[in-house]
Amino acid sequence: MKPQTIILDTDIGTDVDDCLALALLLGSPEVELAAITTVYADVLLRARMALKLLALRGRSDVPVAAGARAPLLGRVPIYWGGHEGQGLLTEADAALRPADEHAADLIVRMVMARPGEITLLPIGPLTNIALAFLREPRLAQNVAGVTLMGGVVGGAGNLHLPWVEHNIRCDPEAAHVVLSSGAPLRIVPLNVTTQVRIRPADVARIRQAGDAYHEAVAHQVEVYPGFVQRGWTFLHDPLAAATLLEPDLVHWEPVRAVIETEGRHAAGQMLVAAATEAEHATAEIALTVDSARAEAFIVDRVAR
Repeated sequence: MKPQTIILDTDIGTDVDDCLALALLLGSPEVELAAITTVYADVLLRARMALKLLALRGRSDVPVAAGARAPLLGRVPIYWGGHEGQGLLTEADAALRPADEHAADLIVRMVMARPGEITLLPIGPLTNIALAFLREPRLAQNVAGVTLMGGVVGGAGNLHLPWVEHNIRCDPEAAHVVLSSGAPLRIVPLNVTTQVRIRPADVARIRQAGDAYHEAVAHQVEVYPGFVQRGWTFLHDPLAAATLLEPDLVHWEPVRAVIETEGRHAAGQMLVAAATEAEHATAEIALTVDSARAEAFIVDRVAR
């Protein structure tokens, strides 16, 4: 079977789930990881993190390109946790450098050279993806699809969740561009990803591989502040990545999906509704997940 070709667009470092999503892809032989692009805040540090993990894995064939540091319109303050790169990067890694090409240009170049073959997997703010769509209007018709982690669908069982999910909140205008692009879209939202977790026993299993790469991934989980505080953490981004390989881990529903870009409380909120004859579906969204199966699948791939 021909490998599935993926470009991963990531804000790796702020939450350990990006690291785990990358590890899942690297542990999946049916994936051709065409490139990694980094987005939001210190994109060069994020690129060094990706390059370090690739080097530990022995993968010098995957180009890494840094992209947009700030939201499209600069209306939202940039969040930086301050722990990014700790426990992974050393002073020697300052020499790691991404490609000279901007992330958006790389995305356009690769997709247009291989029409219908490349799936985009954005698991951070959508600025790079929006820039790519804006730079090349034909991109939406030439990409195989876009599967993104982002947004949140409210409901009676989700009152503990925020009104607006982080990736969308960081750049609502970019999310609007992507969701209105006409590209084939699949959305894995926060209300689903918070049903999937990684625990200490899973980290121990990853570490059992006994090499520097798996040790680094396991250590990144253990030092992530959310994991330290709770003793577990969510698998937001790995779940989105896993659905590319096992789509039936979640239940997909065709919907009309839009992003609110105005309002003191609602800016960045994703609104979804059922498709009608007059208003067709613009995306598929994950509404439920087989949590136990998803957790087992993700840990198995990361531990390979």
